[in-house]
Amino acid sequence: MKCLVVADLHYALKQLDWVQLAAEKLDLVVIAGDLLDLASMVDREAQTVVVLKYLERIARKAPLLVSSGNHDGTERNTADEAIARWLEEAREGGVLVDGDSWERDGTLFTIFPWWDGPVSREEVAQLLDKESKKTFKKWVWVYHAPPDNSRVSWTGKKHAGDTFLVDWIHQYKPALVLSGHIHQSPFRENGSWVDRVGETWVFNTGRQIGPEPAFIILDLEKNTAAWTSLAGREMIDLNDISAQPQEA
Repeated sequence: MKCLVVADLHYALKQLDWVQLAAEKLDLVVIAGDLLDLASMVDREAQTVVVLKYLERIARKAPLLVSSGNHDGTERNTADEAIARWLEEAREGGVLVDGDSWERDGTLFTIFPWWDGPVSREEVAQLLDKESKKTFKKWVWVYHAPPDNSRVSWTGKKHAGDTFLVDWIHQYKPALVLSGHIHQSPFRENGSWVDRVGETWVFNTGRQIGPEPAFIILDLEKNTAAWTSLAGREMIDLNDISAQPQEA
């Protein structure tokens, strides 16, 4: 099974066009948060209408998993925390979103929402506990923020990942975590698009300008990952716990 992973598209319509075309050749597409853009001149409500149409079109090409990010919260919950309730509308078009899961050949993918405070963070913790009780051979998390204190959370000056995620990874030991959020991590010295936290491989696609997003192709049969961006193409063998990315 070949899986395309992108994140942080931030209402870049040409990049969404690219994802739609690429989906035809893949078994699964993952968008790990931040579909909208807080800095855009386009109203966020209008952005959601356009993005929902794109998600429905992509889902016609391949199974599509989408998590929310910090730019995607257009409403507030009762605790005054930002939530991306609009994403739930995508389910009508066959898209799997926050709180959903997808399984194939013993690999379980779980999609986690962006948390904006203690209430929504507790919802993530409850979802983790519930999903951990399922039967699977391999567990993959779609989670917008990368784990803190890892190469995939490095801004070039400091780590800016999720500290709670680190604890959850050590507790549940997923095989893979697919994230974004820290745009520059793969492009900075001492940063990367891939790292390990304990026994878990963690990824951050990074963000770039232009019509094509930075992206990762996971081959879950060969157990390899390849990252492609304006900086070039790198691959890693996920069977080798000491492996480092190599130019491809």
